[in-house]
Amino acid sequence: MLELKKGSEQGPHILIVGGGTAGWMSALLLNQQLSEYGVRVSLMESEQIGTIGVGEGTTPYIRQFFSAIGLSEREWMSECQATFKCGIRFPSWSDNPEHGSYFHPFYSGVDKEPGEAFFVNANLRRRGQMAEAQPDRFFLAHYLASQGKAPKVPDNAFHLDYAYHFDAGLLGQYLKKVGIQRGIRHRLNTIDAVRRHPSGDIASVITADGEAVAADFFIDCTGFASKLLQQNLGVPFCSFADNLLNDSAVAIQLPRDYEQVLVSETRSEALSNGWAWRIPLIRRTGFGYVFSSNYQSPDQAETELRRYLQVGDEIPARRLSMKVGRVEKHWQNNCLAVGLSQGFIEPLEATALMLVQFTVERFARALIKGSPEHCFNQEVNRMFDGVRDYIVAHYKTNGRQDTPYWRDNREQTPASDRLQAILDTWRTGAELEPVLTEMESELVYFRPSWYCLLAGSGLLPDVPAQPCVGTPASYAERFFRPLAERFTDQTDYL
Repeated sequence: MLELKKGSEQGPHILIVGGGTAGWMSALLLNQQLSEYGVRVSLMESEQIGTIGVGEGTTPYIRQFFSAIGLSEREWMSECQATFKCGIRFPSWSDNPEHGSYFHPFYSGVDKEPGEAFFVNANLRRRGQMAEAQPDRFFLAHYLASQGKAPKVPDNAFHLDYAYHFDAGLLGQYLKKVGIQRGIRHRLNTIDAVRRHPSGDIASVITADGEAVAADFFIDCTGFASKLLQQNLGVPFCSFADNLLNDSAVAIQLPRDYEQVLVSETRSEALSNGWAWRIPLIRRTGFGYVFSSNYQSPDQAETELRRYLQVGDEIPARRLSMKVGRVEKHWQNNCLAVGLSQGFIEPLEATALMLVQFTVERFARALIKGSPEHCFNQEVNRMFDGVRDYIVAHYKTNGRQDTPYWRDNREQTPASDRLQAILDTWRTGAELEPVLTEMESELVYFRPSWYCLLAGSGLLPDVPAQPCVGTPASYAERFFRPLAERFTDQTDYL
């Protein structure tokens, strides 16, 4: 454990090994949160090792990161081709036309009354009564996203939860520029070896030119290779491959179609053996196909994506492999893994940078409070496992019958006890709120997200034709549609 002393002029040295978005987010957060303890932060990265650079969606949590390091939207968004994100749309996850698409909104205070009406409707519907239980029209974010609105009104009368899309490569470069400006020492070196103390702690990393770079603590941001934590300290990796079948992706970037509305949503559309993302940026749109190589070859996946996008071989594609899971311990000895070196959960809900931010913030807090590393590791593991459960729920509730991939995801993949309890409770029509409340400390997603997923995906019983009960969606629409008109068009705002 590092010993911190407030007001110290010469505190411990933390060396971050690896750059990219994860490395520079770590550097800026630690530099900001530990500066009053005299902690010196430096970052070493290799020019020979590239970054993955396709994680272009986020959750609302990242707004706290920019606030914590003092960067306004006006400062960074234009530099990174960023757009706003009000939620995620999920088309084609069911063969049932009634549930062909649904929207997962970022919930805000303005949704409280219409949202409660949706929760009541969903409970009526899953207990065998006819009620409107598709979530989209009950939440303001749906209207903003589909109409290409920024989550901003001129008089700031509404404070909405929202996130961003951005060019991951540009964001990493921008954070590097800011970090260097703020005094974070930057070194360009490739690591060849690691030297250890007799205690097992890392003493130094050895660069390709033979220099030993020492530090008091090391942050491993070396990607899937995890050169420090996994390769050198031997921390085991806990695979999620049994729960999450996808292990590959193919990505294509296309120029923005300026004839189309610049929507403020991510689109995650189900294809034959996985799903395709669509992420709108200012000057281009990012597309990709996340799939399982056990059901489809990379060549087949790329062909399907090109057919889906109606583009030929002249447009380059990038193929990626994913190591899905997490390490057993994120903090071992004097080393912390952050980003891909600590784990990865497929990008369906764009949680990668949220996990980076959570890990670093909790680490800084643990150092300041003197909390033991095993408590920290348990907390980060709960976060990873909670995200995993919510992602797995998308697949367990899918309504597609067209390929073995979708049937196996629904019927063959195991669910954790937590997730199984939620699914069983929902299916039986029992009260869901007590179950969610009991598991609150272990869940990452809360009531609105679970209701939108479970009802939106169509995990509801068939009911005979009968008059609708509950609150009609038109009630919420009459409130939200004119309200959405008060918001600024995203294109104009940016």
